[in-house]
Amino acid sequence: MSRRSTDWNNGLAKDLKNLEFAQQFIQASLEEGIPLQAVLGKVIRAYGVKEFAAKVKLPSSNLVRTISPQYNPTLDTLNRLLKPFALKVTVGPVSRRRVA
Repeated sequence: MSRRSTDWNNGLAKDLKNLEFAQQFIQASLEEGIPLQAVLGKVIRAYGVKEFAAKVKLPSSNLVRTISPQYNPTLDTLNRLLKPFALKVTVGPVSRRRVA
């Protein structure tokens, strides 16, 4: 059973190197209500922590701490982690539903 999950993670890691796929994966995960740190944790682990740390020029130990749920990263740090995917944290209006 672990082989199946390993293969799935390898496939995800390969797909995440495609910018458009990575953007859609991150945005869809957030729309599903998954917290940003959890999404980044999944993406970064699938990508490879050491490889991603080198890409964002951040020590691996700091990167692991940043994606930990116990850590509260700054907006600058989150944007630094999203930059390779051509994404950033923004604020937008919440759509309101009319109650009938």
